[in-house]
Amino acid sequence: MRRFSNVAIAAVTVVALCCGAWLLRSGAATHAPPQPSAAQARSGHGDGHTDPRSAPALPPSPPDRIRIPAIRVNAPLMGLGLTPTGSLDVPPAERTNLAGWYEAGTTPGETGTAIVAGHVDNADGPAVFYGLGALKKGAAIEVDRRDGSVAVFTVDAIEVYDAKGFPDEKVYGAAKRPELRVITCGGGYSRSTGYKGNVVVFAHLTGSR
Repeated sequence: MRRFSNVAIAAVTVVALCCGAWLLRSGAATHAPPQPSAAQARSGHGDGHTDPRSAPALPPSPPDRIRIPAIRVNAPLMGLGLTPTGSLDVPPAERTNLAGWYEAGTTPGETGTAIVAGHVDNADGPAVFYGLGALKKGAAIEVDRRDGSVAVFTVDAIEVYDAKGFPDEKVYGAAKRPELRVITCGGGYSRSTGYKGNVVVFAHLTGSR
């Protein structure tokens, strides 16, 4: 399987996940998904690579399921590739409880930055990562892997970015420890263009079983 640079998919997820047809029909003011507060952003005290709670990296293994108990996410994962234009593909919008992972990149649990993406909503209502912006630092994310192990990540930060200022290297760049990014739409909503940006969860591996 060919491995691509994570940076090669930067700014692609921004467009592909963010139509917001449901909000357009039902009213953004009433149904807008939660957005992270400034208190959930990175603290500025370094990247956490010396965090004593960091767990040893796991061998590569494709993931099958992601669970985020704090926001009641329990969803299967499908592999995502790149479109002919170099964009990250996305899960089918009609399958609301389905997320995807960038299968040409790092697998969740091995050293590096693994990417998981999913819709916030579709034309009919909320989708798998509708509540992502409500997460708090310290929340757990569990990823079931095909080798039978479960990679357990701890959330370090939840941030929201405007599409025009999306920090490619910060989100997709390489890491020296096992890290995870979970991405969906956010950053406000425009009736003409849909969601204006992305909610990004930063997490690192703290255990396995």
